[in-house]
Amino acid sequence: MSSSPPADSAAKPSHFLRQAIERDLAAGVYAQRRFGGSPGDAAHHAAGASDPARIRTRFPPEPNGYLHVGHAKSICLNFGLAAEFGGVCHLRFDDTNPEKEEQEFVDAIVEMVHWLGWSWDAHGISHLYYASDYFDFMYRAAEHLIGAGLAYVDQQSAEQMRANRGDFATPGTDSPYRERPRDENLRLFREMRDGRHADGAMVLRAKIDMRSPNINLRDPTLYRIKRATHHNTGDRWCIYPMYTYAHPIEDALENITHSICTLEFEDQRPFYDWLLEALAAGGLLQRPLPRQIEFGRLNLTYVITSKRKLKALVDEGHVRGWDDPRMPTLAGLRRRGYTPASIRKMAEDTGASKTNIWVDYSVLEIALREDLEPQAPRAMAVLEPLKLELTNWAELFGSATHREPCAAPAHPQRPELGQRRFTLGPEVWIERDDFAEAPPKGFHRLFPPRTLPDGSVVAGNKVRLKYGMVVECTGCEKDAQGAVTRVLARVVPDTKSGTPGADAVKVKGTITWVGAHAAHEGGAIAAEVRLFDRLFIAPQPDGGEGDFRRNLNPHSLSVARAWLEPSLHEAAADQRFQFERHGYFVTDRIDHACAAPVFNRIAGLKDSWAK
Repeated sequence: MSSSPPADSAAKPSHFLRQAIERDLAAGVYAQRRFGGSPGDAAHHAAGASDPARIRTRFPPEPNGYLHVGHAKSICLNFGLAAEFGGVCHLRFDDTNPEKEEQEFVDAIVEMVHWLGWSWDAHGISHLYYASDYFDFMYRAAEHLIGAGLAYVDQQSAEQMRANRGDFATPGTDSPYRERPRDENLRLFREMRDGRHADGAMVLRAKIDMRSPNINLRDPTLYRIKRATHHNTGDRWCIYPMYTYAHPIEDALENITHSICTLEFEDQRPFYDWLLEALAAGGLLQRPLPRQIEFGRLNLTYVITSKRKLKALVDEGHVRGWDDPRMPTLAGLRRRGYTPASIRKMAEDTGASKTNIWVDYSVLEIALREDLEPQAPRAMAVLEPLKLELTNWAELFGSATHREPCAAPAHPQRPELGQRRFTLGPEVWIERDDFAEAPPKGFHRLFPPRTLPDGSVVAGNKVRLKYGMVVECTGCEKDAQGAVTRVLARVVPDTKSGTPGADAVKVKGTITWVGAHAAHEGGAIAAEVRLFDRLFIAPQPDGGEGDFRRNLNPHSLSVARAWLEPSLHEAAADQRFQFERHGYFVTDRIDHACAAPVFNRIAGLKDSWAK
């Protein structure tokens, strides 16, 4: 696995994160750092060599769910900036909450980051880390804070602590336990560690300023008692660090230079800096310390990314699992057929902002089309089949069993991909909307002869069967309910594509088709085609009042029993194509088989939701 996706020769748009890193590098802020070869404290790194990475970033997901398209922005920023500036990006699991974290999510996150094209291997080291591996240091750091008079054990109830914290208009009130002697705090903290107190009986808090205008500095909780089995450490610990305490320590132990976070962590930055400075002053952490920089979240229209609400969609059966192609999870986008390159391009093109932004979903679809247009092989497919009978076939070719060979390029701009081959026979499948008994103005596809008001008869319309011949509509057949069941037409002789007479008959319409005869004769293959659309009908489905479910799109999935050209018979799972006229499709990576093909629509050829 390479350390980064293929380099893009185009100049990358500048943004404040790039500029901040450039300034730090120009000033030599991190030039004297040392790296011990693995995460560690100040002494560990001091014994190492100069850090070979110019910068270090990290992507630190909590393994409590599946990654979604919003995470892709953070992944691409952190890994992309590290690659761009000669650095390293770590993949770190912030697994400090044992109640919600599972190995299943760890494995899924590893898989998705790799799928996007990124690696955490550099300089002969795999930089995949777990916050839980640092629990020993975090405990040691907590004892140091107690000894330095910067932390204390609080036995107030959660309700009392909440009330005494105050609010934006009211300063907090000191805990009655805030001035405990240091030795007593240390004794109680060790009793917490040893399981001598009940869950919730007490917590360890930082001792900062209960009257700070920043509520996050009003003696935040560092440790709580929680008897729960951890996916990595088992039952070794019954106390667990709070995320806001653990995260800065993790960054420092890993030698992170730029801790790039989303905007909701901006108010936590003063505590981040306070904690690291306190531990560095005590000689526990190496300087220079990590720098936290926040950027605005990227929100896509027609998408929700709340893990709780996504879980509800799965649990309530609105979708068929976390990898349902309508889901905004990376697993869902992969199964839908989105390419890693298209997701990376969307992340890069939207830059980085200091405010949360909304981007229309079409931006991602545009990136997908730009990626697939030059590479996706073409094929013809009929999604709403209607049979077309060529009534003069036997007369023209001497036999109803004659199959006329036809060919088309696999890709119009890539001759090296060769030709698709299929055959035309006396019956073909066409799209139902390619025929109209009473055509609207400007309709250039098949319609039958009609009688004008003056009594004269106008012949049926002529169209070209793409890559085949010109046909003239002569009528149709209907069932007892009046529905059209078959279209009738005659072949216009000497009009086959690629022959000298092909242009002798001018037509305004060309339609796609597949032969209605057997696939081994060059005719169509049957397939299930899943036509996915956006899961929600509202641009911001989670906005406003009411239940987000009210914005579910009832037409987000329809299934077509389709006919496809025979070139698709050997299509492998997870292979993408452009179905001419219809858009981009992919063989389903789970359900597809050559004997029973299943295709998913990724996106149309243009934005069908455009205003």
